[in-house]
Amino acid sequence: MVPALDQISKVSVFPRGVSWKGKSGRAYGLVVERFDNFALVPGKLYVIASGSLVLWVGSIDDVINDQQSRARFRLAMDCADRVCSLAAPDDEVARMTVIWDLEGAEPATLSAA
Repeated sequence: MVPALDQISKVSVFPRGVSWKGKSGRAYGLVVERFDNFALVPGKLYVIASGSLVLWVGSIDDVINDQQSRARFRLAMDCADRVCSLAAPDDEVARMTVIWDLEGAEPATLSAA
C-alpha cells in the first residue's frame, strides 16, 4: 500500500540544518525555519536572508527593544526568502559578537578533497 501524499509531506527525511561561514571564518550550524509561518522565540538568534545575502541578524529582544533593528527586521521580511536560527549565547558580549559575525556570513560550500 502506498502512503497518501499528505502523510509523506509530514515526514522530514533530511535534517533541516545548514552551515554558514561568518566574517571571522567561523562555521555556524543553523536550523532552517519555515519562512511562511516562523515565529520569533526567546533564546534564539535568527538569520534572515535572501539567497546567500544576509539581510538581518538578531533576536526577539532586538525587535522589541531596538527601533532601528525593528525597522531593519521589517524590511528584511519584505525581501527575504529564508530564515535560519541558532541558540543565542547567554553572555551579551558573545551574543553581539555572533550577530556581528553572522551579518557578513555566507553559506559554507563543501570543498572537494
